[in-house]
Amino acid sequence: MQEYQAPLADMKFVLRELVDLELLAQLPGYGEVTADVAGAVLEEAAKFAGGILSPLNRSGDVQGARWQDGQVFTAAGWKEAYTRFVADGWSALSCPAEFGGQNLPRALSALIEEMWNGANMAFALCPMLTRGAIEALEMRGSDAQKRTYLPRLVAGEWTGTMNLTEPQAGSDLSAVRTRAVPAGDGRYRISGQKIFITYGEHDLTGNIVHMVLGRTAGAPEGVKGISLFVVPKFLVNTDGSLGARNDVHCVSIENKLGIHGSPTCVLAFGENGGALGELLGEENRGLEYMFIMMNAARYSVGIEGVGISQRAYQTALAYARERIQSTEAGARGDARVPIIRHPDVRRMLLLMKSQTEAMRALAGVVAVSLDAGRLHPRDEERSSHQAFADLMIPVIKGWCTENSVDIASLGIQVHGGVGFVEETGAAQHLRDARITPIYEGTTGIQANDLIGRKLARDGGRAAQKLIAGMRAVAADLAAEPSLSEAAAAFSAAIDALERAIRYVVQNYGIDIRSVSVGAVPLLKLFGIVAGGWQLLRSALISRRRLAEGEANTADAGFYEAKLATARFYSDHVLSQAPGLAHSIVHGAAGALAEGVL
Repeated sequence: MQEYQAPLADMKFVLRELVDLELLAQLPGYGEVTADVAGAVLEEAAKFAGGILSPLNRSGDVQGARWQDGQVFTAAGWKEAYTRFVADGWSALSCPAEFGGQNLPRALSALIEEMWNGANMAFALCPMLTRGAIEALEMRGSDAQKRTYLPRLVAGEWTGTMNLTEPQAGSDLSAVRTRAVPAGDGRYRISGQKIFITYGEHDLTGNIVHMVLGRTAGAPEGVKGISLFVVPKFLVNTDGSLGARNDVHCVSIENKLGIHGSPTCVLAFGENGGALGELLGEENRGLEYMFIMMNAARYSVGIEGVGISQRAYQTALAYARERIQSTEAGARGDARVPIIRHPDVRRMLLLMKSQTEAMRALAGVVAVSLDAGRLHPRDEERSSHQAFADLMIPVIKGWCTENSVDIASLGIQVHGGVGFVEETGAAQHLRDARITPIYEGTTGIQANDLIGRKLARDGGRAAQKLIAGMRAVAADLAAEPSLSEAAAAFSAAIDALERAIRYVVQNYGIDIRSVSVGAVPLLKLFGIVAGGWQLLRSALISRRRLAEGEANTADAGFYEAKLATARFYSDHVLSQAPGLAHSIVHGAAGALAEGVL
């Protein structure tokens, strides 16, 4: 089975050429993060991903997590790998230095997250959710809560979870029934059941800090009456040591399609008097606070999609280079060739490669704005970057994860029949990828967020600013004769996106049902065009580097491949844009017709 190898050359290109390192250097705490420093960190992370996490991916899938009498045991080798993960400092990359973190920019930590997910997504889910708990506590926790929980969560000594969903609620959080009753000393007794809680119970750390949505007595109905509580597995004494076991227990774990190494738990709170928890922030603002975690998680789930896509591509590429089958098209009587010589196999591999590189590049650019939206010293710059990041979060989450399913499926197709056999690993990539478009709000939920909160609410202003930037790139492409065809394809795709956005903005308030039919196609269109924006920026940069004549042989090959990949994406992916725009603008009548279903 092909082990994961981090795509270091492309990751370094993203940081060196596409990410605005000069802007990051102006943000508080990031001044020392140079391209050389970032490259060294990536190289060390690649060793851990390929040497430690990747070999556990298959065994974790086969063995899975195991529930026994309320306890959950991870697969063989996982506890040792997590111990080393923490000891090497990987849990604290983008965490605040005040609490022991390394305060690295999100653009760098996101690439490392991609490595963890490419190597072993089921393992990577645990630190990802812990990071969300850290952000919620950092932004809304009291000083006492921060002192109690953040140093240990940042260090990875404890892990965190996000407890939203209940059996009767699903994605409808207004239906949450978990109750919180004052217990004195500012604490509450929590009672209720939560489902689908990733790493809600495990044997990796001594404590688990649950972030739990619930309702206090007399709270308003619906989402306005939800509060957020910090409920540890073990109570924490005033000196920071662990006290008694809290009244929260894992009653079962799910038997899932994929990510078998990650325990997905059903948690019962308060079966023996009530789990003790603390209110985070103010009462009835829990959903607002939970969205701090959810937005961070949505971006990270998009990164999961990038990681799984890269792993599926690597597996398929290695097989295509080794598998000898049939003569090359048009060559009668010649020797059989590796299937990578066959045109359709090349087409599939390039679909995998080009879209994965587009997703990685777009996620890196968005990561800069995630940091600048928090840290830039000027108000107008913070607002501008935050608006761009908010616009792109549903795109990163929805487009990257939907792509990961398609890319992993293509990986099986490249393998042919043996791809359907578990030993190749290709099937696991598809099984693992399939949860990502569901996590943290399905693609439909992300798309509704995009058309409603991110486009209609501000009249499309943030999107128009982005489109203006895209058109500037298209103009630069048009000025380069060798890229003129790509420039034409990109301009047509931008026109299609602008047409679709205009339709949404003009019609959302008067015919929301019709606009909603096109929400997911619009999210896909947005991702395709935004990903093309970054690939074509990459092509312009590569053309300039080659023209400078200073590239060595290896670098020249990399830049030539970038140009070819961008050309393929223009012809095979950007070309989908006009058709998607048509379905967004005209597709409602057939979908909403009575009697069809």
